[in-house]
Amino acid sequence: MSSIARMHGYVDCHCHISAGDFDKDIDDVIENSKQAGLLALLAVAEHAGEFEKIIELSQRFRGFIFPCLGVHPVQQVSREQQRGASLQDLDAAIPTIEKYKDHLVAIGEVGLDFTPRYVSSDDDKENQRQVLIRQAQIAKELDLPLNVHSRSAGRPTIHLLKEQGVEKALLHAFDGKPSVAMEGVKAGYLFSIPPSIIRSEQQKLVKQLPLENICLETDSPALGPEKQVRNEPRNICISAEYISKIKGVSLQTVMDVTTQNALRLFPKLKSAIRPC
Repeated sequence: MSSIARMHGYVDCHCHISAGDFDKDIDDVIENSKQAGLLALLAVAEHAGEFEKIIELSQRFRGFIFPCLGVHPVQQVSREQQRGASLQDLDAAIPTIEKYKDHLVAIGEVGLDFTPRYVSSDDDKENQRQVLIRQAQIAKELDLPLNVHSRSAGRPTIHLLKEQGVEKALLHAFDGKPSVAMEGVKAGYLFSIPPSIIRSEQQKLVKQLPLENICLETDSPALGPEKQVRNEPRNICISAEYISKIKGVSLQTVMDVTTQNALRLFPKLKSAIRPC
């Protein structure tokens, strides 16, 4: 590995900071995350309805919150009901993506989700594929990476990204087999590890992934160290500490390498992050 510049903090590469869970104490959440060593946070979207909020947060916390806009493979119909994404969902999102394209650091959260409760037929899967294909094309046109969800669809997601010629992608909270993840590594993709790794079955994944292909995330307010407890960006250090333990390297090395990896995949972060 080439010499790595010493970094002085972490990057949360996948976070839902626009979630209503943070409305009441957003200033405290951001301040606490900075105290925990966070340098930058990528705010991902799930649907067009939260795009403006994400942009507003990125302007309010300029140089710390960086916006990603995209259509998630699962869309909320009501509090109880969800369905797979359709091209109509994407059509509603494209004008805002176009409007803010120069501000974006990635297109996301995009991907496939073949969890049985969201897909009842091959048509549902095909609809999700079409939405992902179109967003991969948008990312290419804008020269942006993809921030990718792949629950219960690790292999199909990686294969589709490769088929579409995607070169820059982050696979967040990957739940597929390590052998499938290694196909993504060969394609140059990165994988982000959330704090829930400490209670997850994906610990073999961290063992097998090269550190050069690992980033950090929290997926806040989900995927925290404790189930049913609001996760926060400050918990990024839990991911880093776990990786340090599994890999047998120092916490500083994990910080240096994962932050450099994030800068490589999301070059627009360089405006906010400098080596020590």
